[in-house]
Amino acid sequence: MSLKSICTLLAIAAAVAPAVVSASGATSTPPSVLLDTMHTELDRAMHSLAKGDQQPAPYFISYEVADASTLNLVAQYGAIVTASQGHRRVADVQVRIGSPALDNTHGDHRTSALTTINLPLTDDREAIARSLWFATNRGYGKALDGYLKVKTETQVRAKEEDGSPDFSVEKPADSEAKAVAPLAADMEAWKSRLREISASFKPYKNIFFNYAALTASNETDYFTSSEGTRIANPYTTARLVVVARARADDGMDLFRVETFEADTLDHLPDQKAVLEKLTALAKNLEALRTAPVTQPFNGPAILSGRASAVFFHEVLGHRLEGQRQRGDEEGQTFTKSLGKPILPDFLSVVDDPTIAALHGVPLNGHYSYDDEGQPAQRVELIRDGVLKTFLMSRLPIASVSTSNGHGRAQTGRMPAGRQGNLIVSSSKSVNDAELRKMLIEEAKKQGKPYGLFFEDISSGFAVTTRRSPQAFQVIPLVVYRIYVDGRPDELVRGVSIVGTPQAALNRILATGDRQEIFNGECGAESGSIPVSAVAPAMLVSEIETQRQQQGTARPPILPPPGMDEEGK
Repeated sequence: MSLKSICTLLAIAAAVAPAVVSASGATSTPPSVLLDTMHTELDRAMHSLAKGDQQPAPYFISYEVADASTLNLVAQYGAIVTASQGHRRVADVQVRIGSPALDNTHGDHRTSALTTINLPLTDDREAIARSLWFATNRGYGKALDGYLKVKTETQVRAKEEDGSPDFSVEKPADSEAKAVAPLAADMEAWKSRLREISASFKPYKNIFFNYAALTASNETDYFTSSEGTRIANPYTTARLVVVARARADDGMDLFRVETFEADTLDHLPDQKAVLEKLTALAKNLEALRTAPVTQPFNGPAILSGRASAVFFHEVLGHRLEGQRQRGDEEGQTFTKSLGKPILPDFLSVVDDPTIAALHGVPLNGHYSYDDEGQPAQRVELIRDGVLKTFLMSRLPIASVSTSNGHGRAQTGRMPAGRQGNLIVSSSKSVNDAELRKMLIEEAKKQGKPYGLFFEDISSGFAVTTRRSPQAFQVIPLVVYRIYVDGRPDELVRGVSIVGTPQAALNRILATGDRQEIFNGECGAESGSIPVSAVAPAMLVSEIETQRQQQGTARPPILPPPGMDEEGK
């Protein structure tokens, strides 16, 4: 299927250090050369590009530049395999021809507005201007071709269900924060740490693959448009990801991921804290190898806060993104549900990218301005179960005509309405012990020998188009059976959660009293972007699971070097 029809969420575990992804550490002088050159060249293009009926002038141009210094280290089996530092400047040039009511981005031609190009790494005004000039001319040609196709198609195709404009009219923004300083890191010290982290799996002979990856970035994003918007928006991130894989005797591949995140390298957890978590991860992965494979199940379950957060991101969040409410291909699950209940009345949902951290944990979906130069906004999506609005970029829909600061995209992609920090709250909450008791009672009521508890989640995806079933899938990593007869909880493997959104959302019975955070990367039609989902644990009366792919490869026959047949 195309990217337009599938949205994927990948796991990034919550950080253990109380840090904020922000520009608070920025110290260098505002780099006015880059932003001033962008503004000057954009103004020249707006006043100089072709005019007339055959070659109409653009009504809108924007330049967005990501200027980032980066670090990337990867260790495997106790040795460094990748070590690099870099600097990049990438510009997205957007050109729109026609009018906000109908332009070259209409329908399937969204990408005709976008041209992406690398910019000089130095503040060479002339070289930057010529690069932008080249990209703008090329972008104008793409936009003109797209506009001619759009005009032809509107004459020969049936009237669209949603005839909203292609671009909203917004107030310009002006915010020039100081640029973040170039990234500085003690490479040798971090190489030593990663070697030790990766080597910590050596005693476990059944863990046949592992890697530890450190990435960090100091980035300043610049945005200027023909409407007068002028923004310099800096931020910094640091992330340590550790992955370990094993294989059961029956061929099923198993893996665990532990991620630590902060605003800077200095704020990542110390080595002792990292190694303690990895020891627990390795032991759990060994236990999963011999755990029984679960059979398809339909019954009550508890999703931990992290699992619940992924559930809401996939099942609900994507279906509340604005562009999914228009177009002949979209399923439009909740398009006609404004002002109507779509969740139990004890649940409310907001998306608030203005929050940098929650409960001392940084939120991956925090940003100050979206990728269309609009200020980030707190959006109340659902209040007491009732749908209030959608997550909007500058692509209007019939029920919402303006942006609410959620136009987001990976560099090189057109922005779309996307999630930032999706936060679920509940007025019907109980403690963990009571929630577990309610699970057992519900299982007994249904005549089930057990309910399920989903502790950790790796990823999920949602299908939102009409041509495919309106379904979702969530891939758990750690699942337990909770028996009604008092037997000890049993770790199981090979489980995935499946279902359809409206049925799943209406089976929520109660929630826990503590919110948990899932930080991740979400991939959809506008690319991969950082997101967070926050939710309490959740009891559902009925959840459907299916078996994951079994796999046919055998575990390694030969033990690792330096380890005898017994191993550890």
